[in-house]
Amino acid sequence: MRFGFIHRLMTDALASLGILALIVSGQFSRWVSGTILVGLATALFARDAWQKLPGARHFEKGSVLLVLAVQGSRIALGANLLDVLVEFAAALQIIRLATRKGAAHDQQVIVLALLHLVAGTVLGGGVGYGLCFLGVLVVAPGALVLSHLRREVEGNYRQGARDRTGLPVDVPRILRSRRVVGKGFLAVTCLLSVPIFAFTGVLFVLFPRVGLSLLLLNRQHSGRMVGFSGRVDLGEVGVLRSDPTLAMRIEVPNQPEPPPPRLTLHLRGTALDAYDGRAWSQTDLAKRPAEVDGGMIALERFPGLGDPILRIDLEPIDPPVVFIPPYASGLRFRGRAQLGPDTAPVAMRGAEGEVRYVAPDDRGLKYDVFLSPKRLPTFQHLSPVERARYLALPPKLPGRVAELAVEWTKGLTGSMEKARAIEAHLVGEYRYDLASPSGRAASPLDDFLFESKRGHCEFYSTAMAVLLRAVGVPTRNVTGFIGGTYNRYGHFYAVRQGDAHSWVEAFVEERGWLTFDPTPPADAAPRSELAGFWANLRDLLEATSQRWEHHVVGYDLQQQVGLLQTLSSRYRRPSSTTAAAWPRARMLVGLGVVLGIGAAGYVWLRRRARRGGPGPEASADRTPSARLATALYEALEAAMVAQGVPRPASTPPLRHAEGLAGIEHPLAEEVTGLTRIYLEARFGGAPIEDGDRRDFERRVKALRAADVRAARPAARTGALHPRGTSVV
Repeated sequence: MRFGFIHRLMTDALASLGILALIVSGQFSRWVSGTILVGLATALFARDAWQKLPGARHFEKGSVLLVLAVQGSRIALGANLLDVLVEFAAALQIIRLATRKGAAHDQQVIVLALLHLVAGTVLGGGVGYGLCFLGVLVVAPGALVLSHLRREVEGNYRQGARDRTGLPVDVPRILRSRRVVGKGFLAVTCLLSVPIFAFTGVLFVLFPRVGLSLLLLNRQHSGRMVGFSGRVDLGEVGVLRSDPTLAMRIEVPNQPEPPPPRLTLHLRGTALDAYDGRAWSQTDLAKRPAEVDGGMIALERFPGLGDPILRIDLEPIDPPVVFIPPYASGLRFRGRAQLGPDTAPVAMRGAEGEVRYVAPDDRGLKYDVFLSPKRLPTFQHLSPVERARYLALPPKLPGRVAELAVEWTKGLTGSMEKARAIEAHLVGEYRYDLASPSGRAASPLDDFLFESKRGHCEFYSTAMAVLLRAVGVPTRNVTGFIGGTYNRYGHFYAVRQGDAHSWVEAFVEERGWLTFDPTPPADAAPRSELAGFWANLRDLLEATSQRWEHHVVGYDLQQQVGLLQTLSSRYRRPSSTTAAAWPRARMLVGLGVVLGIGAAGYVWLRRRARRGGPGPEASADRTPSARLATALYEALEAAMVAQGVPRPASTPPLRHAEGLAGIEHPLAEEVTGLTRIYLEARFGGAPIEDGDRRDFERRVKALRAADVRAARPAARTGALHPRGTSVV
């Protein structure tokens, strides 16, 4: 493998991983991410010949000035400072990759890549960042070592250094050489990532991760999902049932084995009380702080200690609504360890029982929902003053809508019976259709009930709410998520944007607000695939992401204490039982195996070092001609000592011979000839036959016996001595 190619390959890989760590953080918009990736690919495949084009030498300065101008104008227009700085860092790396020359620039690339990795952990820290981090651990040692070697080679070349044969260092030849870097070298440098990773893991466990609120500077992020609003228009409802974006993960208690593949939960987000004949909205938009006691958020009562707990990890969503099931008794936010002032999420109460949260960053919300063991409704009270608001009908409601409500509830007196009757008619007599033509009608509800009889969930919920109001039952329209699909790897229910749904809450005397869903069950249920390759891959990736978020991003002091308690309880059991001793025995055996492998590797490396290693020079020294050439040159060195012109240990053989020629020493020509024979045999692979050996020995003997004083004039009797004096 060529030294220059491997060095550039590993440097490019490190730079790419650094930029990818920024991209997967979600900091960039789609078009910015695409632009960065295109620029990165162009810079990586840039040829050295491009730099010889006219004007290429001005490309670097011009590009940096252009990027500075663009980012400066963005700051002036009000762009987030952190976003601008991160984008500039990525652009600076691309420019350096496209214009690099030599090891000095490559080291700048490496430093920028490591800075990008640090920025990635601040901005994101998800599974994608984790993969980039592992890649950097593997590539960084080799890239750093090769960059240092190349810098040393280029530094020696600029200083005019020569090799051991006295010839100038040829840097391009070294970069093309296949002898500098081998498979063993790459394997050893990449394996350095193992102790680095182990050391990093120990530090991570010993020092829990804290929040980065001071570094994030409470930045606002544009990556929220749009799921709900305070207004629902029957003519402008988007098709959400095919959107696979993950909205939340839910751990449901007390599930049978195996858990059901799909679960209907009716996770309530917000409720709407006013209908104008086409759209639903909220009458009261005021928000107030929620009642909190000991971290517990009460709904209409505080939960009991024995209430089952539903654990929810909510992704960032707009508006930031807290989703609760129909029988929730209270909430509790699960905060993250933070650095600096108190930045825990704050709960806000709105109209219609809506709960929202205010968080310092856009990383979603983790919270627990306490469930009522007696399945008491979350909202139980309705004052007489409010009753009229939930019975209001639009002024232009066609009369046949109210007549239909009376017809469907004829002979029924109770609110529960009326609600069940209307729900049954809608479920059985109407067809689910995402592209209902009723949305374009002047009166969408009338068209749905009497003409098309086709519509999506919001037509069903609107129809039931209005029909119940027409027969004196208070109602409101509710939007949220219907439920989720079970993830077999993460043991949670995945709720997606496609599971968004609309249903009805009707007030039943002495029972409270009860949930009714008039949409046909088969069409309201979650639609995520349950089997197949892509479903398995999706579940595996989502489970991995959940564990990463919990055990790495969310690792805090509480998890550290729990880990230590688990280890202590496991290894402090009585040693008299085999079951208790078995984990400890396995640990000791594993430790012994690791130490044995390490000792064997150390002994092997020591023996290999004593044998001289497998380098090119050692291989040449083992040939008979190379060994003979070394012995013959030692005889030549002894003859030069006898003649008063010894070779200093720091001077290569050929340079010493050329030095003798430079002072016109009488023996210079003979010494140069014998030295070249030695170099060709030792480093060039030229064979030395018996006749060549005898001739070399004869010439050395004649050189030793030569009378140098008689062979040269007195004016030229100086020869270089190792100490700098003249020997005559």
